Amino acid sequence: MFDRETSIMGRIVRDLISKVTSNPLIGKKIQRGEHLTKLVEPKWKCPKGFEHQLFQINEFTIERLTSNKPNWDHVILQLHGGGYIGKLRNVHRNMAKIYSDLGRGICVVSPDYRVAPEFPYPAALEDAIASFDWLLEKGYKEEQIIIVGDSAGGGLAMALCLYLKVRERKLPCGIVAMSPWTDMTASGKSYHVNFEKDPLFGKTTDSVLFNRDYLGDEREDKPYVSPLFGDFHGFPPMLIQAGSYEMLLSDSIAVAKKAKASGVSVDFQVYEGMFHDFQMAGELIPESKSAWEEVGKFIESICSLDKLE
Repeated sequence: MFDRETSIMGRIVRDLISKVTSNPLIGKKIQRGEHLTKLVEPKWKCPKGFEHQLFQINEFTIERLTSNKPNWDHVILQLHGGGYIGKLRNVHRNMAKIYSDLGRGICVVSPDYRVAPEFPYPAALEDAIASFDWLLEKGYKEEQIIIVGDSAGGGLAMALCLYLKVRERKLPCGIVAMSPWTDMTASGKSYHVNFEKDPLFGKTTDSVLFNRDYLGDEREDKPYVSPLFGDFHGFPPMLIQAGSYEMLLSDSIAVAKKAKASGVSVDFQVYEGMFHDFQMAGELIPESKSAWEEVGKFIESICSLDKLE
């Protein structure tokens, strides 16, 4: 656990988010996820030194970010967050660039998977599976694939691995989960303990955390929507990061504990005073910068371990 005192910039950003979400006109819309469903973004500008390509797969689009100096040894499959109601956003395209840099030019594939309410479960999982299979069709082997995800995407990454495991298929070589949403039953203590602290989801029952559009008629405790209730035996190494102020903290704590008890190598990191998906801040605050450095170390360790084998 990163229990050092929250940085000044970290507190400023956290308090700014809290101020915005506390506004009765703006805050409720954000907490309900309307910024995920109604936000119109400008066209993303591909960074210099990269190529951005789109591929139509079934009913969704896959975006691939490739460095001009590519590292083909591994590939990252990024499953974006957004409460299963938000589409792929520019912030995730920016995160793809960071992942590529940390992987020394590693290719990053980001599926813009179908979302609720138009496409409830199992649409997102089906598209994640199709994306994984697409990488295999492109010539990658399972041991070359690292799955990463934030929030709902972190839970989806674990759900994908559970699906592969049940069908006795090979799993990817590693998982990075940032503030993963793993328990739709909301049974963890942090849903209550951090109710007053969480600047993004706290102090409201309208939070996207209680949105049931994705579930449809499915049970809340089904492992493919709530990976916490799945079997983690045989899972690849995992890096799980969370903020101490977020209501989803228990989701990470419980999964990390269960996975470790199942013999999985888990690096679990909690950043004091941080909010949900704080890694989106990039280098803006020390905590997010530190978190990304840890992601880089994890990716490097996974790639090095594979080479040793």
